[in-house]
Amino acid sequence: MRTLVSLLLAAALLAAAGADWPQFRANPQLTGVAASAVPAALKLLWTYDAGESVESSAAISAGTVYVGSRSKELLAIDLETGKLRWKYRAADEIGESSPAVADGVIYVGDLAGILHAVNSADGKLLWTFKTEAEIKSSPVVAGDRVLIGSYDNHLYCLARRGGRLLWKFASTNYVHGTPAIANGIAYVGGCDEVFHGIRIADGREVVQFAAGGPTAASPALVGQVVFFGNFNEEVVAADLGGKRILWRYRNPHAAFPFYSSAAVAGGRVVVGGRDKMVHCLNAKTGKSEWSFATRARVDSSPAIAGDRVYVGSSDGRFYVLDLATGRKLWVFEAGAPLTASPAIAAGRIVIGSEDGRVYCFGDAAGVH
Repeated sequence: MRTLVSLLLAAALLAAAGADWPQFRANPQLTGVAASAVPAALKLLWTYDAGESVESSAAISAGTVYVGSRSKELLAIDLETGKLRWKYRAADEIGESSPAVADGVIYVGDLAGILHAVNSADGKLLWTFKTEAEIKSSPVVAGDRVLIGSYDNHLYCLARRGGRLLWKFASTNYVHGTPAIANGIAYVGGCDEVFHGIRIADGREVVQFAAGGPTAASPALVGQVVFFGNFNEEVVAADLGGKRILWRYRNPHAAFPFYSSAAVAGGRVVVGGRDKMVHCLNAKTGKSEWSFATRARVDSSPAIAGDRVYVGSSDGRFYVLDLATGRKLWVFEAGAPLTASPAIAAGRIVIGSEDGRVYCFGDAAGVH
């Protein structure tokens, strides 16, 4: 009986961990897909005023929201109540870099080019590592290592314990996006117009092909196929094994860059565009399945939970769309641009806005 109870407890803990959103785009493959369900009927549950613009996308782990702001602070907020647990002051503003959570440590970059490792229990600094330019990339944890891109044109690999530099990979332009991780390789596009695959063990480049344009978006990886948008007004699907482009999509009615990172689920690729649209593409063919018009650019990266899409827009609205049809199911008027991306855990959705507010949506009855 004691063994059975132990197994059930372990399974429950594993399920709870799987329901978290511990990093940018939810998982190391950056697919933007939630592991937990979201109530069909949403309400605003709480807001938190961070004081300055929140462009960092939240991480959620073990009932705590972690998010950075332009106030130079990393915040830990109780997911249930919206009350501040602690705040840590970085060296400079935290821009688009989103926290990553692993084994009781929070990692986040700031615009001074410093990666911070902070204790999740009390917000105390563990270590820092300084790059030579601002960090907008989000950190990703891979085993005993943490990876981060910098505007000094490098991708860095550091030891999680102590922050020692293990290697750095040089490109010829900014590394803005966040690397996707699979099978010991970090995949990232860059402003050098090249898509790179870099072996985490030693920093050696093992994949390289033309990305079709400067790439600020982070790649979403499904099997051996990667999806990303670029500043050549395209969304691209590429075969990593064959190192070749499978398809390219352009909006036939308006040519604008894709800054948003794609979410991929159910054979669909959903991505925001600077054409003020949310696009849904067939993952195999790249053909448009639907598009949804907002009133301003969509730099927010969509999240998918079940059969719904959740995304912010610079028009100040948070949208819930039907994944199959693109039909608008719900909208919330935030009143300020939403360029951060939603995080989803425990039946709740968290997103920051450029007026400094952090919003949490969910079921008011608390049924997840």
